[in-house]
Amino acid sequence: MADSVLAPVNSGRRAENNPPVRGFPGSVRRVTGTGDGASELGQFLRSRRERLRPAEVGLPVGPRRRVAGLKREEVARLAHLSPTWYSYLEQGRQVTPSPAVLDNLARALRLSPDERGYLYEIASQASGVAQPVIADAPAELIAQVVALHADSPFPVYACNRFIDVLSWNRAAREWYDDWSAMAEPERNLVRWILVSPVARRRIVDWESEVRDVVARWRSEVAHHPDDARLTARVREYRMLSPLFARCWDDHDVVEHRTRTRTLRHDVLGVRRMRVLPLVCPAFPHTGVMVHLPDEDATVPGTPRGGRNE
Repeated sequence: MADSVLAPVNSGRRAENNPPVRGFPGSVRRVTGTGDGASELGQFLRSRRERLRPAEVGLPVGPRRRVAGLKREEVARLAHLSPTWYSYLEQGRQVTPSPAVLDNLARALRLSPDERGYLYEIASQASGVAQPVIADAPAELIAQVVALHADSPFPVYACNRFIDVLSWNRAAREWYDDWSAMAEPERNLVRWILVSPVARRRIVDWESEVRDVVARWRSEVAHHPDDARLTARVREYRMLSPLFARCWDDHDVVEHRTRTRTLRHDVLGVRRMRVLPLVCPAFPHTGVMVHLPDEDATVPGTPRGGRNE
């Protein structure tokens, strides 16, 4: 979730620069677990606070106001919290907000349903709550599912928690790229979108797609705060792409919902497709991405001679 390997907090003695906090709402205490969850919680709250404008929450805008977003004390007032305690949250201090406090913060910051879920996820990690380990789906099972769509004219591919492309049909190779020709470490959808010239050519509105993919991956990474391999991936992609770094620092979050994606084919032209993620409850971190024709599948500007299937 963050850009450094997570390390457990030493709870054996009180840290002088991080004393326990008392007298505030929720379960406010020194907690065990990873310190990084508290840091991510603080960064996320700050990013949501800074994007809000006073007028959006019914606050007056004075002529001498120097900040574009809300002030900490304004969020605290809207959420019925102590300004000091809310400041501790943004500073990454290891305090544990109660569910009621999280609800108040979600309402005050106008969080979307996906952002609200993310807030609860990282808050639980900040409290040191152990996360269950859930295995990825067996590769053979995923390959069998994708093989059912071998002859489909629309792309179907499967990804794991790292967004590695595990299996794909012929249409995915045609509309995206030839994954089989790539070295295995390069068969990653995030990496491909960021660095491949083919991705720039195939994906219409490329920057918007990058932002969407990064926001979706952030929600996935949040489920695995102690995964050093995921941490290394985030660090690698930050170095590969300034756009990825900006998107990651924006802290935008989107769950794996269906969305429309427009792709450009060298022969078939431009097609707007709906991407439908299919996830089995037994393997929630492995998904099969099925592309369906959008109602308005023909996009204006399709090259002469292009056709729809």
